[in-house]
Amino acid sequence: MAPFFLRRLIKRGGYKAHFYQRFGFFSPSEQQRLEAHSWTWIRSISVGETIVALKLAKALRRENPSIQIALSVTTSTGFEVAEAEASEWLFVFYNPVDFQGVVRRVMELLNPRKLILIEGEIWPNLMSACAENHVPVMIANARLSPRSARRFAKFQAWTSPFFEMLSWVGIPDEGDRPRWESIGVPKERIHLTGSIKFDLVGSGTDRKDAFVRLLEQSGMGPQEPLLIAGSTHDGEEEILVRALKTWRKKNPFLRMLVAPRHVERVSEILRTLSPLGVKIIRRTSLPSSEPWDVILLDTTGELRAWYHLSTVVFIGKSLTATGGQNPVEPALCGKPVVFGPHMENFESIVHLLLARDGALQANSIAHMEQLIDELLCDSDRRQKLGENAETGLAVHQGSTQRTAELVQRTPSQHGRT
Repeated sequence: MAPFFLRRLIKRGGYKAHFYQRFGFFSPSEQQRLEAHSWTWIRSISVGETIVALKLAKALRRENPSIQIALSVTTSTGFEVAEAEASEWLFVFYNPVDFQGVVRRVMELLNPRKLILIEGEIWPNLMSACAENHVPVMIANARLSPRSARRFAKFQAWTSPFFEMLSWVGIPDEGDRPRWESIGVPKERIHLTGSIKFDLVGSGTDRKDAFVRLLEQSGMGPQEPLLIAGSTHDGEEEILVRALKTWRKKNPFLRMLVAPRHVERVSEILRTLSPLGVKIIRRTSLPSSEPWDVILLDTTGELRAWYHLSTVVFIGKSLTATGGQNPVEPALCGKPVVFGPHMENFESIVHLLLARDGALQANSIAHMEQLIDELLCDSDRRQKLGENAETGLAVHQGSTQRTAELVQRTPSQHGRT
């Protein structure tokens, strides 16, 4: 495994910083800190899992203010996200490779009370060490694709003992239960928690009224429609601004707010859009006495609040790039959501929304223009889509707290006193 592991590290980049941690070594100050406590260990992989892990860590801290949490990650990008949240109760480090000697060294330092795996990667040496030391292991936000389930089932004689070690598995959806049972997890240990990824803390409504006033002070009436394009990527802004002219044939008062995924692209976007004959202003210039057609969001952390003011929402990175962006925030605002054909990074939530008639997916640019045009002219359809989305996602709200309570209820006799 070593050559493959090293090759992957080099390919991903950012492998030099804290490289020693991957083999169970820590600086003297880090070692001293680790030895001073008994830790609840949360193990994640990349950015997506790390965001879930951080939400869970904060919920655990609210439940138990004295808890000490060690959060380990695999990728350098995940490490950056976690490190930004590090504190006196949250220690961040790189996942140790699953070699027996390395795992033993880390276990001795951490002396963990519990181990929480995010989404479900199984590590034989780590889990064996936990079993030997009576450390309960659990999977939060468990994810198991049909393909992975078939693979585990194929080698069940070897893999099922590891799944039987689990204290519990927290599944996002009831439909996941049969797959986990099929690979050897006792059914009484499978708990429906909902998805932490889709559990949003706070509504964003605290800034809504302020933004309404900004629009009113900038000449936009309360009944005028607003299309919001969230987390757009290169090329999508031009497509949408060109389409705005078409949509305005039926909705002459339509305005648009464009929120690029990377705010550093704002100047480039302005240069690209300037020849199109559309009046564009930056968000930071509001309120404005100048006439405008499009607001370009050049701030961060505001998009969620703006969604509450939208008439229709388009989800970026779904037309000119692959992967898509998260549609949960506007859907939870009860807004009609439209996205393009490329939503690969959010397949589960896309499937949920489409199955419940809580969103619309376009198969082309022309189809996207048609869908949005129809929605802008049909208030009943907009309302129905928004209500369906909000209802479909309700099961996931509170999933972070439910998972934290499961962790707290899981007994552990291990750890330093």
